[in-house]
Amino acid sequence: MTASILLATAALSSLFALSASAEQYQGVLQLHSSASRASVKAEAVVASHSADPYREGAPADVAAALPNEVARADARAEGVAAARAGNLYADGANADVPHAFTSTLDRSSVRAQARATAAHGVTEGTL
Repeated sequence: MTASILLATAALSSLFALSASAEQYQGVLQLHSSASRASVKAEAVVASHSADPYREGAPADVAAALPNEVARADARAEGVAAARAGNLYADGANADVPHAFTSTLDRSSVRAQARATAAHGVTEGTL
């Protein structure tokens, strides 16, 4: 009985072996391009110098920077005026507190008074 089982198994396995077929190897695909080497090289140079389409934020289409419409001297003058205006966000900035060093006297009159005092000698307030 074991011989008939072995013979039946061998016949069945040979039947499966004959029906199975493998894919035939066709080799490496041969591509035929219609573009010349020079045109492909030119396209590669253009692509290497252009923006990277795969960079972060590329699909967002960020707009280019706007051209500057303000002259450099005007922007500098505005910056100097803003710096001299003081801190607009400080405590009491809206209270219109006068500056500590503002004077209503003319500079030349103060200078003349200082020269006159120096010529006479200062004795007040000295020890």
